Amino acid sequence: MKDLSKLTRLEERYTAAWLGRENEDCLWWQDKWWSWNKLNELALDCERKLKKSGFEKGQRIAVLLPNCPMIFALSVAAWRLGGSIAPLNARTGVVNMASTIKMLDPHSLIVAEESYEATREPARAIGIPIVGSKLDAPMDEWVGRIGIPESEDYAIEFSTSGTTGNPKAVACYHSNIIDNINMIPHHVPNLISSDSIFLNVLPNFHTLGNNVAGLLPLLSGVRQTVIPSFVPVDNTIESIKKSGCNVIIAVPTVMSFLIGALAKKDEYLKGIKLVMTGGDRLNTQMDARCKKYLGVGILEGYGLTECSPVVAVSKTEESKKLGMVGPCLKSYEVRISDREGNPLGLHEEGVLWVKGASVAPGYFRDSENTKARYDRDWFNTGDVVQIDEDGYIKIVDRATDIIIVSGFNVYPQEVEAVLCEHPAVHSAIAVGETNKIAGEQVKAFIILKDGLEVTSRELMNYCKERLSHYKVPRKIGFVKEYPLSAAGKVLRRELREIKIVK
Repeated sequence: MKDLSKLTRLEERYTAAWLGRENEDCLWWQDKWWSWNKLNELALDCERKLKKSGFEKGQRIAVLLPNCPMIFALSVAAWRLGGSIAPLNARTGVVNMASTIKMLDPHSLIVAEESYEATREPARAIGIPIVGSKLDAPMDEWVGRIGIPESEDYAIEFSTSGTTGNPKAVACYHSNIIDNINMIPHHVPNLISSDSIFLNVLPNFHTLGNNVAGLLPLLSGVRQTVIPSFVPVDNTIESIKKSGCNVIIAVPTVMSFLIGALAKKDEYLKGIKLVMTGGDRLNTQMDARCKKYLGVGILEGYGLTECSPVVAVSKTEESKKLGMVGPCLKSYEVRISDREGNPLGLHEEGVLWVKGASVAPGYFRDSENTKARYDRDWFNTGDVVQIDEDGYIKIVDRATDIIIVSGFNVYPQEVEAVLCEHPAVHSAIAVGETNKIAGEQVKAFIILKDGLEVTSRELMNYCKERLSHYKVPRKIGFVKEYPLSAAGKVLRRELREIKIVK
């Protein structure tokens, strides 16, 4: 493979990675392979039309599109013109994202052609020019607006939820993303090779989907299978088989659905060489199921949008430790603190801070949130971890998810792990609920395995035998599914609001 590590901008990597191989297969889309040349023709058309629309250096385009060739074409076009791209969740809709779009101050808003009529008036109401786009063919011309320019170093603005409820976006530099995509293949040696074909099905407004499943292969000169939506799952399975996809980048929810669909049909995927997950905690029991139905286990990773996104991941099947996310990528420094920010020993349980070239400089036009999470070059992940003697990281829990019962810390992950050991339990989520006496108490939501039953009282007694008394759930409810974000994360805040009647 070529040495691309010295290039400093993403559009340079995009060109250099395919130099001399422009007519080779680059991405699989709608049952056909596209060459790099075909994709680049679309990017050149986008560049010409963006420039004619008034797009200037330091401007941003906001995009509400599913995974498709146009996402890559618009990204490359914006970067070549010295601007950036802000991918948004198309399912949320313009009305619900009005404050986020205003905050991003974009030159224009690009939406899927079939969504244009429904989004035209809401976009006009917030003063943003809107253009409908095909997913894989040239757009019509349009006229944008001039927002306040930012640095040409910005490549992508990823919108993310703020603790205050106000919109915020992580502004990633070209250098942040390049460092991450340089480090990941060095860390995971079996990831990138001439026969690798990545699955690009995670949404592009999520850093794991955009940067790892999409940009990493594209900017490394390897192929990928682009699918606009994970559901229906059977379509994804067929696409994997037809395209020869052999590297799966996923979140645990996607793996649960994928393995469940295969198990239902007693089907086994052949040729998969690597599965990597991130974005949420992995139930360790899924590793054995993955080996059964996909032929390989899971390399569990950990990252954050602010870190472009990968911080740590297991390197190989042989060296991984179940329940741990592996060691940090080489370019990070780490430190551990208590919840008040006081330093702790590296192997003590505490909040993880990271520093390195992958860490974004802060939040877009948001000094308050930047000041709250950054200490100069150090970023507070908000995650409570333990690091062992080999540098492997165990994510104990989100600092914000910790349940405090009568002054004692309860980590949801510990409660969930015990509940999941019960033979009738498919999955479990533990959250805190306000309690007048103890401050908080533990409540849990359970999805049962098909055909099996257990009562809440039986599960509480099961926990009493295995957990300290203050960690035992005082309420247990049964659900068919959990509320999920568009990126597949369980929305714990919604579960906290659900009342369980004893």
